[in-house]
Amino acid sequence: MEGTATVQRAAYASDHQDDEWAILAPLIPGPKPGGRPRDVNIREVCNGIFYLLKAGCPWRMLPHDLPAWGTVYWYWSHWKKSGFWAELNDLLRRDLRSAAGKHDEPSAAVIDSQSIKSAEKGGRAGTTRGRKSPAASVT
Repeated sequence: MEGTATVQRAAYASDHQDDEWAILAPLIPGPKPGGRPRDVNIREVCNGIFYLLKAGCPWRMLPHDLPAWGTVYWYWSHWKKSGFWAELNDLLRRDLRSAAGKHDEPSAAVIDSQSIKSAEKGGRAGTTRGRKSPAASVT
């Protein structure tokens, strides 16, 4: 069942194509050794993660024909904590640069930062003093 290509639902724009999955599937971490066998279709879990990233929706709003949102979130969170997403990004970047005839690692970077600091508010100096009621100052 793990990673099977048969999908019994309408495809989403964020779903992996077969050629994309052929690249990604061998990179997906396997189940823990000695643990319970994986009973979820890992390709559908990845499709759920990429659906969420493309749609920008909350986890609980994943369509019901994808794996349960809690399952998809668990894999995304576990892979994030383990560093899998960073490793995957680095590996795919190296492959793409190599295919383009460039050095695997970039030699320059662009850093974008805010050039003008906004006014900072805080503490006593940052608060506006309340007005006194004219009725309260009767003399």
